[in-house]
Amino acid sequence: MPLNWTWEWDPFQEFERLREEMDRLFEWVSPFRAVRGEEVFPRINIGEAPDKVWVYIFAPGVDPKKVDLSLEGNLLSISGERKAEEALKVEEVKPERYVRQERFSGRFSRVVSLPESVDPSQVEAEYKNGLIVVQVGKKEERKAKKIEVKA
Repeated sequence: MPLNWTWEWDPFQEFERLREEMDRLFEWVSPFRAVRGEEVFPRINIGEAPDKVWVYIFAPGVDPKKVDLSLEGNLLSISGERKAEEALKVEEVKPERYVRQERFSGRFSRVVSLPESVDPSQVEAEYKNGLIVVQVGKKEERKAKKIEVKA
């Protein structure tokens, strides 16, 4: 009886395995990964329109006075500090030790790349309810120009 064995290699499964191995290898580098699989703090969304770029920085429990933002070229640097005790308002109750601690507390730093078309001279930031919204205008020469077709 012939053996009907086929070997199926899935390259995507191999990339997933490699990513998991790299995560395990570099897990010690990032103190922001309280639970395996979490992203670094703070999490962000970046949106784009023809004339602006918006960066939404999700930073609950962060004092906006302790956040430093800078834009050099198209690189946005975000750094600051979050203290869980301040956010939780538990000054009178302090445990000797934590049995489980999932909320990140301490210094954070992150650099994100924005589209090349941003203009660092046109930047504003606003903080409201744990959300920092950074609005960056685009360079005039980089904006798409509508071309009228004449008939």
